[in-house]
Amino acid sequence: MTRPLDGKVALVTGAGRNIGRAIALRLARDGAAVVVNGRSDAAAVAEVAAAIGAAGGAAMPVLADVSDPAAVGRMMEAVAARFGGVDILVSNAGLRRQTAFLEMSLAEWREILGVALDGAFILAKAAVPLMIGRGGGAIVALSGISTHIGTANRCHVSASKAGLEGLVRALAVELAPHGITANCVAPGSVDTQRGASAGVLPAGSNDDAVPLRRKASVEEIAGMVAYLVGREGAYVTGQTMHVNGGRYLT
Repeated sequence: MTRPLDGKVALVTGAGRNIGRAIALRLARDGAAVVVNGRSDAAAVAEVAAAIGAAGGAAMPVLADVSDPAAVGRMMEAVAARFGGVDILVSNAGLRRQTAFLEMSLAEWREILGVALDGAFILAKAAVPLMIGRGGGAIVALSGISTHIGTANRCHVSASKAGLEGLVRALAVELAPHGITANCVAPGSVDTQRGASAGVLPAGSNDDAVPLRRKASVEEIAGMVAYLVGREGAYVTGQTMHVNGGRYLT
């Protein structure tokens, strides 16, 4: 049977663990060849690519800092050489930090925005010409609930995600004539492994604050991404899809 993403090539950033890993595995299961990107953890991206290969899929692990235009350019050249282009871009890379506003340095502010917002811009600039050459495509960026409800000690993260949603809405309109959709997925509380730099969970992140009384699984977030980049989501563009168990209602 034909799978929904057979013949498609997907690039997933921040794909070595947690939500990014789940997205890469889901898109591969749906038939896409997947470029598994990470910034520095070669073992993690290699493991994800190996898991895709073991399941019969095609995958390519690539280390590249998405905030570095030269590194992204080299990655896109490698993708074009291996797979002939790209149809799906998932901008998932981001840094978790919790720092009080009055203690936050400009360098930390710029670091966070550099990955989540600048990185999405740099990636789209490099990927969109390849998508146009293949007749269209889909862009999905991972936002989050914190920019919608306000979260202490994360003003840089919230600002980066707010900017990301604005970028995606603009891209949705500008790229529509090329057959390219652009959307955001905004998870709420998700059952993931938190790195040391992420700090403790923000206040209000406990399950009791969620009407469904639980965290999302990474597979549930990946399922929304798969919908947006597949045939059934082809008429959805410029949207932020909230997956938060009712924690935030639009």
